[in-house]
Amino acid sequence: MLTRAASCFVSRNKKRTVYTMGKKRIGILTSGGDCPGLNATIRGVARACFDEFGDDVKIIGIQNGYYGLINNIAREMEPREFSGILTMGGTILGTKRQPFKMISSIGEDNIDKVKQMKDTYKELKLDCLLTLGGNGTHKTANLLSQEGLNVIGLPKTIDNDIYGTDVTFGFHTAVDIATDVIDRLHTTAASHSRILMVEIMGNKAGWLTLYSGIAGGADAIIIPEIPYDIDKICQCLQKRSDSGHNFSIVAVAEGAFSKEEAKMKKKERAKARADAGITTATATIAQQIQAATGIETRVCVPGHMLRGGSPSAYDRILATRFGVRAAQLIADKKYGYSVAMIKSEIGENPLEEVAGKTKFVDPDGGYVQSAKALGISFGE
Repeated sequence: MLTRAASCFVSRNKKRTVYTMGKKRIGILTSGGDCPGLNATIRGVARACFDEFGDDVKIIGIQNGYYGLINNIAREMEPREFSGILTMGGTILGTKRQPFKMISSIGEDNIDKVKQMKDTYKELKLDCLLTLGGNGTHKTANLLSQEGLNVIGLPKTIDNDIYGTDVTFGFHTAVDIATDVIDRLHTTAASHSRILMVEIMGNKAGWLTLYSGIAGGADAIIIPEIPYDIDKICQCLQKRSDSGHNFSIVAVAEGAFSKEEAKMKKKERAKARADAGITTATATIAQQIQAATGIETRVCVPGHMLRGGSPSAYDRILATRFGVRAAQLIADKKYGYSVAMIKSEIGENPLEEVAGKTKFVDPDGGYVQSAKALGISFGE
């Protein structure tokens, strides 16, 4: 029977905990940005594993993502710790960003991070490792899988941009929050006869801005997949004003860029913005709209509020189903996969086929076309 004397997380540099053999040992970590549904997924995995393996399983919580795996900051968790967390936002395991591009490089600390993660896996006597995270997390998970570790990924991100899955947990909650923000902006925009811009998270993909823009009744939606023409945006808003509407709402993805910027490489675009003193695309668009139309224009940035708080009912169910599927994969000893929603069914994709790929909004897809049919401008 496996036992652990200490209940706190223990780092590699502290006194080593001695384990006895016998139980299946499942490591679990959360990496990258937090989002609603992480705890619901952890709970789903744990409860399904306890149901499948009974007393012959131990969940090993790894603190602060891959940083904890590198530095062996981990502990055995008790079944009671998975109760009461279904509705909790954030992650009880903590999270930390560990950029994939730096994983394989040895920096000034002279640490071989890949080797140390493999060593920790062995020292913790893990049978498998579950990684809850987004694109970067999946790339590292695939790397560890290729290095011979038993790894299963679970897709989380409010951006909904993980390739191979219809939806990620955390996304629908963020859509609800962003939609509520837009709903509230309508009343103040109408009261003050203003154009209000709302900047929505989404650096590479515009899913969150697109969904919340449609749900919130935005008049223009600007996303990275459709580079904008500022003149087209201004024409749309001026037309609304001329037709008697005293306000407009514009939803802008934080990663949006103009058609001129689309011709530049990423570093060139960043330098051009810095040289021009530009902070965000949203602020720039707001200044240009006010200058062209004469209508008072303001910016609202909900920022990290989109990631916070309790997961929606949809995300609680999705996260739980993802967790249950991960437990099934463990029972089947089917490793090297990422759990996914595929055509409304819970399944999985090989990590090597989805890691490092981004799921973008299709400019010609149904959601964009439906929005256009409502008269919503994309600034084309």
